[in-house]
Amino acid sequence: MPLTTIAWRDGKIRMIDQTRLPGELVYLEIDQLEVLAEAIKSLRVRGAPAIGVAGAFGILLSAQAAIPNDKENFFDRLGRDADFLRRTRPTAVNLGWALDRMQAVAQQHRAESIDQIRARLQNEALTIFEEDRQTCRALGRHGAELVPDSATIITHCNTGALATADFGTALGVLFTAHAQGKKLHVIVDETRPLLQGARLNMWELLQEGIPCTLICDNMAAFYMQRNRVDFCIVGADRIAANGDTANKIGTYSLAVNARHHHVLFYVAAPISTIDFSLASGREIPIEERKPEEITNAFGRRTAPEDSQVYNPAFDVTPNELIAAIITEAGVIRPPFFKNLPRPAK
Repeated sequence: MPLTTIAWRDGKIRMIDQTRLPGELVYLEIDQLEVLAEAIKSLRVRGAPAIGVAGAFGILLSAQAAIPNDKENFFDRLGRDADFLRRTRPTAVNLGWALDRMQAVAQQHRAESIDQIRARLQNEALTIFEEDRQTCRALGRHGAELVPDSATIITHCNTGALATADFGTALGVLFTAHAQGKKLHVIVDETRPLLQGARLNMWELLQEGIPCTLICDNMAAFYMQRNRVDFCIVGADRIAANGDTANKIGTYSLAVNARHHHVLFYVAAPISTIDFSLASGREIPIEERKPEEITNAFGRRTAPEDSQVYNPAFDVTPNELIAAIITEAGVIRPPFFKNLPRPAK
């Protein structure tokens, strides 16, 4: 069974502090919205589905903190706090999707008492949590059908239990195939600059007993040149209507290298990650993060003082480099603008 990365317990959010892995497994208990916002910004919780669940639980914190019996204050606070959380990570669409869904429930039941609305919001947040668990399982089953026995796979960034409410998207596919008895060897990009592959993917794969080898991001092309690789598989933080996919920085480079070496490139993501309001990846907002993540990563300075730094957290892989997008509804192949499934209303 996967670790519980994030949960709602006794009026608090309980989550793993992913910045402490792999050295130590530490759980945080959060009952203040500002603390949650810091946890999202600093990547204590990360991965598009997990951030969506965190946003839903954040609305519960907001509802708890509102002045009792003052409905105007209650709805004003929900709106302000949703906007506050929305700004923490602009690229991952699941955060805004979950916040919009929670606000819609509150508005639909505006005539009810505050206590009744709070109960409905808690039910909706727990539904979002459970839906993500079921989505991971279905996505894993569909994706495992693409995994041959004795497969060698390259991954980029963390897409396992730590990124979701269950056992993951791209890594969830591999966990499912492993549980089916298929032999796997996973090549893990370290994922610069914050090493989510090295710190988190390797940790999860070793926990599952799946053979894995860590490489630097810039070694992937050479590995594909010299060794058999069956496919690459990554997650997604936002997918445009045409299939262009935003994911952790370095994903685009991996996709280009995969195409050159005739290696299939798969994306695994829930349908909620697809943003049909954006025609292409050019419209996806790309978060830029602090230069210190490159110049002072993990507390040691590795560049001269006053170095100019460009630090986008994500890049966009054009749809023509993607062989298939694996969702809970099945494996979607090009043309994506026609075949991508729309979320149920």
